Amino acid sequence: MAVTGQVHSTESFGSVDGPGIRFIVFMQGCRMRCQFCHNPDTWKIGTGVTRTTDDVLEEALKYREFWGQKGGITVSGGEPLLQLDFLIDLFRQAKAAGVSTTLDTCGKPFTREEPFFSKFQELMTVTDLLLFDIKHIDNKAHKELTTQSNDNILDMANYLSEINKPVWIRHVLVPFRSDYDDFLIRLDAFIKTLNNVDKVEILPYHTMGKYKWDEMGLKYPLDGIQPPTEERVKNAKALLHVNEYTGYLSRV
Repeated sequence: MAVTGQVHSTESFGSVDGPGIRFIVFMQGCRMRCQFCHNPDTWKIGTGVTRTTDDVLEEALKYREFWGQKGGITVSGGEPLLQLDFLIDLFRQAKAAGVSTTLDTCGKPFTREEPFFSKFQELMTVTDLLLFDIKHIDNKAHKELTTQSNDNILDMANYLSEINKPVWIRHVLVPFRSDYDDFLIRLDAFIKTLNNVDKVEILPYHTMGKYKWDEMGLKYPLDGIQPPTEERVKNAKALLHVNEYTGYLSRV
């Protein structure tokens, strides 16, 4: 029986969502409500386009000749971990076809409780790399920024370190939210406790998704806040020691 999932959209030639050129699958549904989200249209669970893993993989493989040795498939969102069965089947088929698999997640659905944990462990056997978003290191500020706690998110980071699964840590730098030296220093200290981090990326906050909030009739919570200056981005990169990480491809 075909495994189906709710897909928001796909992108044929993604260049910033993992190594090389990648086919991106954006899954529908997310419980986080990040103030800086540029895809609020992916939030609603149970909507989107119902697609089978066979169908998605068939579409992806049409572009395989462009991937080279580094590229492959990345599944993003929304929050893909809300659709574990779809991910497991898609990635299992992709690995059988010799395709690199990357998962882009904020980690919020993670729990060591069943039935999630066993399925997550199975998913990790067919996942090459995770792009792991840590929205904020401070739990109180994380709740203010996303409406959700970061306790289980940090636990997922620890678990991935336990199993030595390669990750790229991504952090959105938002003025008046996450762009404070003390928060960045705390985040750096946490990342240093992990043994599986191959890259740290600073993603400067931008307002390019604001129009979607307006179209959906939502009040944009960061209205009036401008992107961080180049100086603050450089500062964040220095505090997080971005240039000290060697990258995923050094491990394979």
